[in-house]
Amino acid sequence: MNLFDLNQTYRELEEREDLDPETLSDTLDSINDTRELKLDNIAYWIEKNKMQLDWLSEKLKDLRAKQTSLNNLNRSLQNYMTQALDDAGIKELQTENHILKPRNYKASVIVDSLDNVPEEFKQTKTEVTADKKELYKVLKNGQEVPGVHLKANRGTVIK
Repeated sequence: MNLFDLNQTYRELEEREDLDPETLSDTLDSINDTRELKLDNIAYWIEKNKMQLDWLSEKLKDLRAKQTSLNNLNRSLQNYMTQALDDAGIKELQTENHILKPRNYKASVIVDSLDNVPEEFKQTKTEVTADKKELYKVLKNGQEVPGVHLKANRGTVIK
């Protein structure tokens, strides 16, 4: 295989969506290439994935903002339409394309000030979590803690 064919092998591998970790590892192992070239291509692949992740994160942020905007607009339009029908005393309006009927839904409870709410109507929620910073210190010093262990965390920096 020449250099172009080898690089093409990695590009084709990038396009596959059926790669579980074991299949990926086996496929990479089967590529007959020098370690340096293989790892260089993998580093390129990781950088490309990171760029796509950054783009997707930004796109998701934009889509969430648009979703919020449309939900708020629909809520305002719905309130306007209901108010217009209520002001006119209309119980049902049939247009060419829609039948509009104002109706009552379950009322919302709004708590203006939790401080003013009597104790009998307050709930206290507690959440039990592990103090991972303290556990790390204890485990790193060689002590054992039942139900907890350190897991090695190794990676490679790509510069």
